[in-house]
Amino acid sequence: MEIEYNIDQLPEVAKQILKVSSCKTLLFYGEMGAGKTTLIKEIVKQLNSTDRVTSPTYSLVNEYVTPTKKIYHFDFHRIEDEDEAYDIGFEDYLMNDDWVLIEWPDKIKNLIPEMHTKISILKNSYQARKISIDNENQSVKTQN
Repeated sequence: MEIEYNIDQLPEVAKQILKVSSCKTLLFYGEMGAGKTTLIKEIVKQLNSTDRVTSPTYSLVNEYVTPTKKIYHFDFHRIEDEDEAYDIGFEDYLMNDDWVLIEWPDKIKNLIPEMHTKISILKNSYQARKISIDNENQSVKTQN
């Protein structure tokens, strides 16, 4: 699915992403300044969190709360290798039914869960963006 939007349409785009996502692990791809964190702020808001959303560039992970779940927001832009993700206990965050939002998932390719929704953001102009949304299951199915 592809959606073209501008900043004024962000609430509707976030609602659409949540509606079509097949799981609670969302991977955000896009160049620096594409709007990953801005989109995540709106998704967190749509999930009924009143927490202030900031980029976890230096802390690697921020935690937000909703009335029923937690949201974990990762930014792996600054890590050198996957061991840094292991060091913060990344795998533990995946072992529950909470939301996991990951910026720069290409830095942790081997740690990405099988079930995830891939969101790629392309910056068309100063305020216009185009995203593609793909639900993925990386597990290998065998036939009996």
